Amino acid sequence: MTDIDCYHEQLQRDAQFLCSDPRMDTELVDRLVLQLNRIYPQILIDKEAHKFRNLSIPTKVRLAELLKHLHWKGEEACHEFYRGLHIHAEDVYSSLPTRVRQRGPVFFLSCFSFVVGIAMLYYCGEGETLRCTGPFLHCSAARLSKGAKDVFITCAEVGKENK
Repeated sequence: MTDIDCYHEQLQRDAQFLCSDPRMDTELVDRLVLQLNRIYPQILIDKEAHKFRNLSIPTKVRLAELLKHLHWKGEEACHEFYRGLHIHAEDVYSSLPTRVRQRGPVFFLSCFSFVVGIAMLYYCGEGETLRCTGPFLHCSAARLSKGAKDVFITCAEVGKENK
């Protein structure tokens, strides 16, 4: 989260994802409502909690109304919702669009740096110790897609032939 972002704004950006995610089922929504009601009654009073736990209303509708309500309540309410989501459904929490975007560039740069380092070691290295990176490159291709794996292994083989 950057200094400019706040939970209030994050909830606004994540709301559509949360309402469409099948992992946000009745049980999870009920747990979140109960946590907000019991631990933070200033955020969700009993009457509001009862409304958001009404099983005659579809879960997606109740969730959308809950998110609107929390957005209206302000920063602290949104923060506590995220805290509850992190506690009760870490997989959903970590896949939120605002969380993935924060993680994305760092992950890409670390992977890219690793590949560049291996390539430099493989192509620029001198001596037998550095030339024996071929098997390591083949193992590195294991988690790539079929097309990317073929290109990666072909490059490794061509580099081996050139030496």
